[in-house]
Amino acid sequence: MSSSLVAYDDSDPEAESEKAEDLSTSRQASLPSSSANPVQHFAPGILSAKSTCEMLLTESTDNFGMTINCEDPPEHYALNNNSDLTSYCRRTYSSPAALCMPYKNYEQTLSSSRNPGYGSSQKRTHEDSPAALKGLRPYIPKRLRQGNSSAYEKKEADQSESTSCDVKLDIPGEQAVRKISELIKPYLGSRYKLTEVPKTLIFHMSKHSGPVNAIQWCTVREQSHMLLSASMDKTIKVWDAVDTGGCLRTFSCHSCAVRAAQWSSCGRRILSGGFDSMLHLTDVETGKQIISSKNEFRVSTLKFHPTDSNVFICGGFSPEVKTWDIRTCKVTRVYKAAVQQTLDILFLSEGKEFLTSTDAVSRDSADRTIIAWDFQSAAKISNQIFHERYTCPSLALHPRDSTFVAQTNGNYMALFSSQRPYRINKKKRYEGHKVEGFAVGCEFSPDGTVLVTGSSDGRVFFYNYHTSKVVRTLSAHREACVSTVFHPVLPSLLATAGWAGEIKIWQ
Repeated sequence: MSSSLVAYDDSDPEAESEKAEDLSTSRQASLPSSSANPVQHFAPGILSAKSTCEMLLTESTDNFGMTINCEDPPEHYALNNNSDLTSYCRRTYSSPAALCMPYKNYEQTLSSSRNPGYGSSQKRTHEDSPAALKGLRPYIPKRLRQGNSSAYEKKEADQSESTSCDVKLDIPGEQAVRKISELIKPYLGSRYKLTEVPKTLIFHMSKHSGPVNAIQWCTVREQSHMLLSASMDKTIKVWDAVDTGGCLRTFSCHSCAVRAAQWSSCGRRILSGGFDSMLHLTDVETGKQIISSKNEFRVSTLKFHPTDSNVFICGGFSPEVKTWDIRTCKVTRVYKAAVQQTLDILFLSEGKEFLTSTDAVSRDSADRTIIAWDFQSAAKISNQIFHERYTCPSLALHPRDSTFVAQTNGNYMALFSSQRPYRINKKKRYEGHKVEGFAVGCEFSPDGTVLVTGSSDGRVFFYNYHTSKVVRTLSAHREACVSTVFHPVLPSLLATAGWAGEIKIWQ
């Protein structure tokens, strides 16, 4: 009966059946009459190891919830350094030597160890084929066998191509990332209150060894205690910027400066791009790179689509802006303009249109400084939005009104309508801070009453949105302050980042 359970790839079924009958007869003749359980002539666990292993390992996962696939070869387990799995495999195969011992030698060792004195009588009487040396396996129909083979080869190829980000767990444990801050809980069920200008320093975080290019609070309200930062020191860090001010994760995926980084809408992944022309989508908890793709240009800005979390747009040192789909890791749309660099990207309401700010400035005009695009058709809607001779390093959308502001290298912020034809408001101009060539960011408070921006002299400026007057200034950093972001839940909590690698939290 045992011969009907197995088959060799290159053998004839009828011939194998005859050989199996002869072999069974010879074995029964050689064994003593008192032997009730004859010795098996295949490595123990080969026929049942998969089902047994699946039942045991369904509940055995690593710290990040990753279930180990038992179809992988034993060498794969050795690389994972999983002590529980190693001990289990030792029990399954009876002896560690079975993992590397040739099949025939292992069979002889097993037979002689279980039945001393009968080792020679248990030796196989026919030659194994080269395919059989790899061990026996349950019979599978040819159609299913070919399908499983192609699936396994594809899986192996995916595993060989996948890489892991060099992640440092500064504060170990999943709870540090997935917790809900006690300070945030009271505000989750209530509406955001009126913003007051922060003035008290709460945390001073300075683990970056280079300038910080961008910071962003986690997009999930329950996990908004986490702050993301991208730096010129080639790293991305995740901070607990509400409770402790400590660094939770450090990712070293890029080989050059990280220019832009964004949280995904689920708060479990980070999209980043840098001057190494690489795009990485990294799992926050495990450090695994879900996507790692080489771009055709150095990335200076990227943004997730506001309604489709599988799509993002990136721009940089190229006349093209590209839309990527993370499900296929391919470019789906290309937007071309006669420019050299894209400085920032801003999606308008519902994501049907978006704006790009560029470095296209001539002596007489800047008719391509801000360009409006149709997202679906990749058609250019307008490039006659801003006509003054200044580039715009950053853009910010008002959370309630149909307006947006553009930070300019003329040391002021201009106000525009976010609806066609995107006219500039000539009656309002937010000025007083300095830009001086730095990529200084700007942002509205969640209630839209305050506009905040950094300054090249290290100060932070707060403007009244309606009157465009300076409400207050903070001497925040000793070098240029390039990024300022309000907390999405906690009222009047502000994070600032400086060119000296410092991040500060104010309230």
